[in-house]
Amino acid sequence: MATYDLEEQEQIAELKAWWKQHGNLVTGIITVAALAALGWQGWNWYQRNQSAQAAVVFGGLQKAIASNDSQRIKAASGELVDKYGGTVYAPLAALKTARAMVDAGDSKTARVQLAWVVEHGKEELRDVARLRLAALLLDEKAYDEALKVLDGPPTPGFTARFSDARGDVLAAQGKAGEARAAYRAALAGLDAADGSGKGRNSLQDSQANAAYRESLQLKLDALGEPG
Repeated sequence: MATYDLEEQEQIAELKAWWKQHGNLVTGIITVAALAALGWQGWNWYQRNQSAQAAVVFGGLQKAIASNDSQRIKAASGELVDKYGGTVYAPLAALKTARAMVDAGDSKTARVQLAWVVEHGKEELRDVARLRLAALLLDEKAYDEALKVLDGPPTPGFTARFSDARGDVLAAQGKAGEARAAYRAALAGLDAADGSGKGRNSLQDSQANAAYRESLQLKLDALGEPG
């Protein structure tokens, strides 16, 4: 048996006492850290697996849209929303399905799809859904609902579009003064985006913005001057 001097014996005794007092805590921390690392790896694997499976279903959705098969479109979109709602494919699928349903004359299903993206989508996709849902509600003369959908600030880059959409709803309601203000805000938002360099990243973007500005000006002119 090894022989220890007095100082070594004291250190060993102190270590044993410390471990007796704190050993369970240290073991617990190590265990939790190990489980957290395993959990993180498992979560990443789950996310990758979900995305891979969702991509397959999304491919089927695109084929169904190309063949105008409404039943297959609804089935694929429903599967993506129900099983893979946390992936990027779900809101994309809902937007594509809504467009296909509008083309098929099924505005009710289109509204449901767009409403799901408004509630669950993120940033740009959510705002695209808000604009499209507001346009559907405008067509159905559900003006108050359309304005409610448009309420709240959009993500950067959508300011002009939201002001434009509000102008359309207000004009349809016969609120010419408020519509003028909304269209002017849209023009100001477009000018601000151009001034900051956004929207002029290419000749194509510049031409598109010029055409959009002309469209806004025509709407404004159609309302006439305030009486």
